[in-house]
Amino acid sequence: MLRVLVTGATSGVGRATVMHLVHKGYEVYALGRNTEALAQMREEKGITTFEVDLTDTRAVEQMLGSLEVDILVNNAGMMPPLGAFQNANPIDIERAIAVNFVAQVALTRLLVPGMCRRGEGHVFFTGSTAAHTAVANMAVYCATKSALSGFAQALRLDVADHGVRVTEIVAGRIETCLYRDTLTEDKRAALYAGGISVQPEHVADMISAVLDLPWSVNVSRFDIVPARQVALVG
Repeated sequence: MLRVLVTGATSGVGRATVMHLVHKGYEVYALGRNTEALAQMREEKGITTFEVDLTDTRAVEQMLGSLEVDILVNNAGMMPPLGAFQNANPIDIERAIAVNFVAQVALTRLLVPGMCRRGEGHVFFTGSTAAHTAVANMAVYCATKSALSGFAQALRLDVADHGVRVTEIVAGRIETCLYRDTLTEDKRAALYAGGISVQPEHVADMISAVLDLPWSVNVSRFDIVPARQVALVG
């Protein structure tokens, strides 16, 4: 039975991925901070939960250091407050960099060596179209996702000879709680109006499809955006 660790597992793409893969027979480790959501997940056979702040690298290492996983889904992320960079709060900048990039690199470093020793594994990164285009009022978010993209593609080259695959998920408008703390309820409703946004389950389906490919095949990147989304970001 393949073992998969999913970060940001308590909502959105993370939760959809956890539920999809456990129903396909994977042994799933769900990592997040929402106590209630994690408790609900534990009721599902095949899910083990870990409650920890991903940016607390020491706590993560103590909790997961001896864990062997075959698949890592680096999904956790956050959107800092929207606005011009020159007006940004340094605390918000540091938090975004820590969550969206530093913590991802640290967790990958913790788990990928074991994959390399065993001769197979797969690492996913939930990126964004914001990594590949400039967007006003989102400078730090764009920068963190761009850094994650560069890391993912270079990592693939480093681990390719060890049988480890790496996939960057370049996501457009997905209906999640990403903007929960940065947009009002009315603005979020307008953003997702018309039912044309990608749903978290669609991303989970794509992750599953990539995993179903032979281990000799690597999808280094896939873009998933609404069919009617013209702008790269939204």
